[in-house]
Amino acid sequence: MNITVLGAGSWGTTLALVLHKNNHRVTLWTFDAKQAASIKETLENKDVLPGILLPKEIEISTDLEASCSHKDMIVTAVPSQFLRAVLQGIAHLDLSNTIICNVAKGIENGSLMTMSEVLLDVLMHERKENIAILSGPSHAEEVSREIPTMVVAAAFKTKVARIVQDAFMTHYFRVYINEDIRGVELGGAIKNVIAIAAGLSDGVGFGDNTKAAIMTRGIYEITRLGDKMGAQPITFAGLSGMGDLIVTCMSRHSRNRHVGEEIGKGRSVSEVLGEMIMVAEGVPTTKSVHQLAQKNHVDMPMAEEVYKVLYENKDPRQATLDLIGRDTRGEGSH
Repeated sequence: MNITVLGAGSWGTTLALVLHKNNHRVTLWTFDAKQAASIKETLENKDVLPGILLPKEIEISTDLEASCSHKDMIVTAVPSQFLRAVLQGIAHLDLSNTIICNVAKGIENGSLMTMSEVLLDVLMHERKENIAILSGPSHAEEVSREIPTMVVAAAFKTKVARIVQDAFMTHYFRVYINEDIRGVELGGAIKNVIAIAAGLSDGVGFGDNTKAAIMTRGIYEITRLGDKMGAQPITFAGLSGMGDLIVTCMSRHSRNRHVGEEIGKGRSVSEVLGEMIMVAEGVPTTKSVHQLAQKNHVDMPMAEEVYKVLYENKDPRQATLDLIGRDTRGEGSH
């Protein structure tokens, strides 16, 4: 297949490698001319994936339209809040026969759209049945080193999900099929908010007991909102739900957990984000989840406390204590 990956962050770069190893013809697009020149010269994306060499056969491009014309598949690995702007540059292209596979995890601020909804909102010539999502517990730092990983491909049509599965499947990168595209998207996006809560707990000095409670109650909140929004609750018990939540809350590679931890230690949100090269999707997604919970009348105390810390300057320690100190009800209560 002739495939373009939009976005040369750590995940986009890693997926370009996976696709190349499966003998696809791969183009990796970046908006940053300086980054493109550096990758071409060194065959390494040093800022985001140091130590991983890229084969010279992967084409590095800054030409968005050329990169997306006459492709079998386009993989969108652009951070969620920038996806719309990038897509507007190719909205005029006839992509009716091109599969679009999104791998960014977020919910757009303002519109409160998932990424598949953004794709369909912008790409006027794209068909719904050609939209797919790839999600699951998959840090680029590990996949790029061929550490065994399992993810989920979801699409509106099973046939398309299987094409995506075949495109990415390797001996170390296993891809499963799921038909619940809404659930897969929501699980991948909202777990980043819960990971910030886990990081806050780490930062203020709480332990594994607290983090286990945050993760368990967090997946319950995600499931409750997902169910209200039309997702299948069972999806959140799988790789794109609990699996992704576990790795994002626990891993040293997790940007969102890192953000929470640093804020929990007393640093400001702007200070922490200002020193990061890569994007922590959970920060803007927290705002969207806060609004989605209100819109759908779903109680999400975990996400609400993260929102208060990030956007209302609430003390992280107090936020965690307030969450734990909520009135006692049955475990399944709202």
